[in-house]
Amino acid sequence: MQKRKTLGRREFTAASALAVLSGVAITIGCGGSSSSGASPTTPTTPAAPPPAPAPSADTVGTVGSNHGHSAVVTSAMLTAALAVDVDITGTSSHPHTVTLSADEVQQIGAGARVSKESSTDAAHSHTVTFN
Repeated sequence: MQKRKTLGRREFTAASALAVLSGVAITIGCGGSSSSGASPTTPTTPAAPPPAPAPSADTVGTVGSNHGHSAVVTSAMLTAALAVDVDITGTSSHPHTVTLSADEVQQIGAGARVSKESSTDAAHSHTVTFN
């Protein structure tokens, strides 16, 4: 006959903590055998969903009534998906800015068409369309 080892509260707590930290499942039962003879199974953890693919390239916008401006939403901006102010100065002699919300940046990253009016500088503005 095999003698069973009894764990005290401290030993059980320490063993439980080590098991949790090592990813082992602890099954607490009555110690009897089951009539089916099947061994207990360890529950599985569902796999995490795959991350969204990162945009692979910058998105260049079309600037209406253009005279040297360039509107680019970089792949880093698309990945961050935060609100941004895009400087569209390009080779023009004056600046313009296009303000995009986080939602608009996400739409651009997803390939949707987004049109925005730039800031007014030098007494005019431009409509910038992405995608």
